[in-house]
Amino acid sequence: MAATVRIIGNYLSPYVRKVLVVLDLKGVRYEIDPIIPFMGDDRFSTLSPLRRIPVLIDDEVTLSDSSVICEYLEDRHPTPRLYPANVVARARARWLEEFADTRMGEVFIWRLFNEVAIKPFVWGEQTDPGVVARTLERDVPDVLNYLEGVLPAEGYVFGDLSVADVAIACFFRNAAFARFRVDAARWPITAAFVERALGIDGFAKLKPFEDRMIHTPIPQHREVLAAMGAPLMAETYGTSTPRRGMMNI
Repeated sequence: MAATVRIIGNYLSPYVRKVLVVLDLKGVRYEIDPIIPFMGDDRFSTLSPLRRIPVLIDDEVTLSDSSVICEYLEDRHPTPRLYPANVVARARARWLEEFADTRMGEVFIWRLFNEVAIKPFVWGEQTDPGVVARTLERDVPDVLNYLEGVLPAEGYVFGDLSVADVAIACFFRNAAFARFRVDAARWPITAAFVERALGIDGFAKLKPFEDRMIHTPIPQHREVLAAMGAPLMAETYGTSTPRRGMMNI
């Protein structure tokens, strides 16, 4: 059996969430250092040169990009398969994962979650209501209109659950923290898909930690998670002073 994987990154990150769900689906044990990327020390910069989370460390390699990590986990732990066997479907799955990580990340994280959570609670900056309004009026509908056309009315995109489904669903957890919910009357396929995907065990196991973290001051995250029984790493790469990186999450 492979050694326990170590993950550096906070439960509230959609990119960390994606990797944790994949680990759960594949039955791979892990421990976590739940830092936010802004609080990483100099050792964290060595592990993640862009100061992004998650970072995976196992007995063979250290990796610091969620998509690279998921492909590595697929290669090393091929059962159950989370990338389609068919080459065309596999390419489409990678595209949908990329769409989630880039476009949905830009809209739901940097234009929404950043404004209502990261800016005030990490940097002490005020939310810009204009950015939030424009995001909800223009950018979010653009994303949902696209998803409404590519998501299935039932089940998952490629039949069996895949990394594409996981990646897309991850961002709707952060959207919920920003008090956004998909309008089921306007986007019924997407709304049903989100509810279906977020209902799997891999997401359900993370929800208590996420819900608690969103209401817990950052310096207390580790203490609170320990009390909840989270599988914490013995050491932390965190620091008490935030600093900006080249790419912030």
